[in-house]
Amino acid sequence: MTHTATPQNPLAGIRVLDLSRVLAGPFCCQTLADLGADVVKVERPGLGDETRQWGPPFMPGGGPSAYYVSCNRGKRSVAIDLARPESRGLIDDLLRTADVMVENFLPSSLAKLGLDADRLAALNPRLVRVSISGYGRTGPLANVPGYDLVVQATAGIMSITGEAEGMPMKVGVAITDVITGLYAALSAVAGVFARDRAPTSAAKAAPQSAAPLPAFDLALADCTLAALVNVVQGALATGERPRRFGNAHPQIVPYEAFATADGQVVLGVGNDQQWQRFCAAAGQEAWAADPRFATNPRRVAHREELVPLVAELLRTRTSAEWQALCGEADVPCAPVLAIDQILATPQVRAREMVRQLTDGAGRTMPVVAGPIHADGLPLSSRKAPPAIGQHTDEVLREWLAYDEPRIAELRRQGVVA
Repeated sequence: MTHTATPQNPLAGIRVLDLSRVLAGPFCCQTLADLGADVVKVERPGLGDETRQWGPPFMPGGGPSAYYVSCNRGKRSVAIDLARPESRGLIDDLLRTADVMVENFLPSSLAKLGLDADRLAALNPRLVRVSISGYGRTGPLANVPGYDLVVQATAGIMSITGEAEGMPMKVGVAITDVITGLYAALSAVAGVFARDRAPTSAAKAAPQSAAPLPAFDLALADCTLAALVNVVQGALATGERPRRFGNAHPQIVPYEAFATADGQVVLGVGNDQQWQRFCAAAGQEAWAADPRFATNPRRVAHREELVPLVAELLRTRTSAEWQALCGEADVPCAPVLAIDQILATPQVRAREMVRQLTDGAGRTMPVVAGPIHADGLPLSSRKAPPAIGQHTDEVLREWLAYDEPRIAELRRQGVVA
């Protein structure tokens, strides 16, 4: 099968060599694939990305883990044994023809593989290099491996998550990897744009002699700290340590989850006009007139008095009743839904956020689609996650023009599978 990118997609014709594993790098590259890039994932023969075995759950019919499927849609897989010295020339050839390389090796491993900055720059000065690690390529923690749970603890997000008097809590998904993957995808696109925006530049005219592009250095810890936005900025502004608020908001009241007569809703009163409308709709005009609650800063100051009143009120009606009442008043309110309930909603169907894809073994599997939508552009790959080495021969022929005897020799040497 010959790979052809959809011409109208923004990254059509851009080749991405995915040397990453687990989540942040693969998630980055899946996003690039959704935008039209030809993403080739390098995996270990026979083993592949370790997340293939991170289950249960596994996809039906002997498929890989749901974890692997979640971040490897839209790619092609080549199986290359990077531990073999004979693989060096093959990787070099792939890098020479790639536009972007994404990797998440430790610096010491990069050097062993011949992927240090100077050598990469010599191989391909036009290569956009995106490195992902726990703590970045500089600083005292540069050689410390990064794991989501550890970074959630050390980058601050865990300290502000959970009930006020309870244990710190991690976010329910590997959020540091997801955030970093998105920043990494943005970096890759920015790198390609910077490289190509001046068609008559020296890099275009003489690619082999041009100065190498800067490498992007993404750290899970940095990206997570940056994602703390108003909370970390508040700490900088005041010098005070932010505390946990459970489901509440540190700067807006009432803005949290409440129990109802039959479940839970979130109520998000974001400004004073919404507060006035909520009080009128709920028959609590006295709250709107109370000087303790008239403005958001006053409501924040009197949080301990107001929130129990709101909580008692919301228990008097069902979730559906509160949603209808607040909807009429144009006040944000919604039920707390479980994942299976969300997947069954008309909105998810209308946005085509779940699609059925068929893999190379003929298995049909449901997958979450990419969330980027644009008129007239199919910005979500319809290719199922690949089997290990499913496209080895295909990629070596297309990217490198290797002939069959040369591919057979690499396979005999155990370099590819």
